[in-house]
Amino acid sequence: MSLNDHLSNVISQINAYEKLGKKQVITKDNSKVIKKVLSIMQDHKYIGGFEEVKDSKGDMLVIHLLGKINKAGVIKPRFSVQKYSFEKFEKRFLPAKDFGIIIVSTSQGMMTHIEAKKKEIGGRLISFCY
Repeated sequence: MSLNDHLSNVISQINAYEKLGKKQVITKDNSKVIKKVLSIMQDHKYIGGFEEVKDSKGDMLVIHLLGKINKAGVIKPRFSVQKYSFEKFEKRFLPAKDFGIIIVSTSQGMMTHIEAKKKEIGGRLISFCY
């Protein structure tokens, strides 16, 4: 079976392993977007870290979990958001104000919705985590 959205696969694996209480996820899905999303989640203390393992069959990512994720998901379709309209999407994807992060792809790189509000720039919504 062919899976199309690699970021969604990694996020769903993280959710499943968090519910099971596992400490790490090993995945074959590996890209710059996935690494950037994971590094943002690491900066905000949702995951412990990740490392890339070289293998003869292909590179793998080992993601260390802390047990702090209640829910994480990918936003499909990738909604465009303007610099002053983040609140609508915060209400839709996050359970409460200032609880969790929405990861946004902007012209200045990927960042959280909080940083995008401070810099007053818009972009496309990628994923959420709380």
